[in-house]
Amino acid sequence: MAKTTLFINGRIFLSPVRPGQNAGLHTPPSFASCLLIRNDTILHVGSPQDEPITTALLSSSSGEEEEVVETIDLAGHSLLPGFIDGHMHLMIMGQSLTKLDLGPCKSLADIRSTIRSYAASHPDVPRILCRGWMHSMTPDGVTAKDLDGLDMDGKDRPILVDTKDLHSAWCNTAGIRDLGAQEWQDVPGGTIERDADGKVTGVFNEAANITYVWPYLARVATVEERMAAIQAAVEAYHSVGYTGAIDMAMDEGAWDALQELRRRSSSSSEENGGKEGIPLRIAAYWLVKPGKNDEENVRQVERAIELARQFNSETTPDCRIVGVKIICDGIIDGCTAGLSEPYEHNGHREVPLWTAEQLEPVVKRADEAGLQVALHAIGDETIKTVLDVLIAHASPERRPRVEHLELSSEKDAERLGKAGITASIQPVHADPAILRAWPKLLGAHRCGRAFAYREFADHGAPLALGSDAPTAPHAPLPNVYVGATRRSYREPDYQTTVNPHFALGVCEAVAAASQGVAYSCRDENRIGRLEKGMKADFTIVDMDWDKEKLKEAKVLETWFDGRKVWSAKN
Repeated sequence: MAKTTLFINGRIFLSPVRPGQNAGLHTPPSFASCLLIRNDTILHVGSPQDEPITTALLSSSSGEEEEVVETIDLAGHSLLPGFIDGHMHLMIMGQSLTKLDLGPCKSLADIRSTIRSYAASHPDVPRILCRGWMHSMTPDGVTAKDLDGLDMDGKDRPILVDTKDLHSAWCNTAGIRDLGAQEWQDVPGGTIERDADGKVTGVFNEAANITYVWPYLARVATVEERMAAIQAAVEAYHSVGYTGAIDMAMDEGAWDALQELRRRSSSSSEENGGKEGIPLRIAAYWLVKPGKNDEENVRQVERAIELARQFNSETTPDCRIVGVKIICDGIIDGCTAGLSEPYEHNGHREVPLWTAEQLEPVVKRADEAGLQVALHAIGDETIKTVLDVLIAHASPERRPRVEHLELSSEKDAERLGKAGITASIQPVHADPAILRAWPKLLGAHRCGRAFAYREFADHGAPLALGSDAPTAPHAPLPNVYVGATRRSYREPDYQTTVNPHFALGVCEAVAAASQGVAYSCRDENRIGRLEKGMKADFTIVDMDWDKEKLKEAKVLETWFDGRKVWSAKN
């Protein structure tokens, strides 16, 4: 039997924003008061006087119709399209939920004390896995010896620490043995830190981390553990209002676990409609790692093409391979982002992870096969390079995108917009509380170009908001808050703002976190908006549309495919 639900007395968000059309700071939201859904589809959005609404209300009150209409009073709360995380890492996100969080630490002493306490209270875990380390906590550098001797007496378990941004990993001496790292060879675009005698010291950066450490973490986790991590991530996402996500570094280990979870989640129950899958719409970009030559790089693209032929919008619309992702530089905090001028504090200029010549054959092959291309670029020199390549070799209709865009030139902000390239941005990375080291690293003159979101939008770039979880908090409303205020959500009393003239409007940011993301992965005709015929994916929020009050917003319910999948009451 069809299930029909009518939501009344709400503020149903009707976005006046369209991707690539500059909404500006002051575009106000518009609202309907009623939403009518049947099964997994929106039937009508409007007012109590509209004929579909009056008919549904009559059916609900009379009880004469075979089809029962359930009426839900929103009591003035906002009903928003289900948020879609435009840039995240699904399995790693789930795994991070069980890792020791070092985020509150301020120094090496704090890190050592936190790990020592955790080790004592968790005597049975085989490895001590940590997250949230920032280079600013350890300005003098680290080695494996800094993590040795922290375990309980008689134990010497591997300790492995991820940086907050996932671009580096640090382990103790037992970890080096467990990884087999002494035997590792250097890889293009990565560094394995060594001492004067050539021995591994326990820190792995950029491509070395991706090539060696990430597969190790997948290998030591069983399929059951990987599936549990994905399931935990899905549940965490529901609790903050997400109904979809774009995984930006999919690989074999995560993909296998995701497919097995989808198979096991298949149900013939009426509630699930017999659908195979999990209640989160997932679009994935296959990670292409820097290889030894063009042939090796393009071979990875061929694997993405093979998977996309099997998993696409026609065959598996809620779990598909849509493109390839390439990490073209590092991060500013680690001094590995590609800059046009040397770093202020040490005069270094980093070698890019990918040159234009290396990128071109990968981008060309992916584009000609119909895949989207997503290029990670944080520093201004790398942003220039990737725009050169995308403008020359990626078809605009494929909707190519640049990830992060943290330090762009004014000229390249304009080029991005005029080319219609998606600006995939993560406002939570612009939180002033985590940027305290930037003036020292970049100089004040360059900090003024940080996170130029307003310019991207003003020049016509489609915006897609993401979190980059687990490198940053994943909740979408804090993301919107930082994007609109340029103030800290992590430390509300911290009064510093980061380039407030680059802020987004609240309506603009909410749209970019839903329909903007749907547009970015070519799914805007199914999800991301509250309109007739769209999927019934939405979140109910107690919120005020004043940007300064977004900190108090609370997600009350999340609905996916017309089913309530999370409630604050539970």
